[in-house]
Amino acid sequence: MKNGVDPDGVEGAAHPPYKLPAIQIEFNQVEPPGVLTSWWRGVGPSHNVFMVESFVDELAAAAKIDPVEYRKRLLTENPRALKVLELAAEKAGWGRPLSARQGRGVAVQFAFGSYLAIIAEATVAPNGAVKVTRIVTAVDCGLTVNPDTIAAQMEGGALYGLTAALYGAITFKDGRVEQSNFDNYLPLRIDEAPHVETYNVPSAEPPGGIGEAATSAAFPAVTNAIFLATGKRVRTLPINSEDLKA
Repeated sequence: MKNGVDPDGVEGAAHPPYKLPAIQIEFNQVEPPGVLTSWWRGVGPSHNVFMVESFVDELAAAAKIDPVEYRKRLLTENPRALKVLELAAEKAGWGRPLSARQGRGVAVQFAFGSYLAIIAEATVAPNGAVKVTRIVTAVDCGLTVNPDTIAAQMEGGALYGLTAALYGAITFKDGRVEQSNFDNYLPLRIDEAPHVETYNVPSAEPPGGIGEAATSAAFPAVTNAIFLATGKRVRTLPINSEDLKA
């Protein structure tokens, strides 16, 4: 706790990468009675970045501005964040046309001391099933020691986040959790895993964390892609395919 606030509880929201003329963050800790909760990969930024980047995307749609262009306008005074966004958009081919019920979604975050942009490509079938086919990440984590380690963390973190976004529900019956192991709490299978590309921005800044960054950014990148594919907003996770049927 610091000044009465758990810093991890507000990371990714209290200091977003964008220039905002006014911002107020309220933190309320809510623990479900009788249910033990603990850490998981992505920790505080997981829900905070999902909220912030989903809302920024909604603002872009309301303003009728391309979501990448909208973010660029808010990042003119943050060159590190702007660079990762521009690099991810370039490598992902942002703006190239896609087929029906396909979309590209974007998310930008500053968390764990690192800047990250993710662009996800997703297809939504008529029955509501979501297939993420490609994830492009651009990273500025300060001084780079081993690029292969960064790529590995981007791949593992993104797939962990994608697993949670698609399947990560915990349900209860007769007072007990129904999920017991990986047969009924599904991890992403290898035939479902998208291709993950990682691009590093050269930097001499102090090193930042990278082990959990992609997990939190993957959520809004995928749900923002779903919006562009279907016109439907996803505001709760995991994604409910029933809500996405044609």
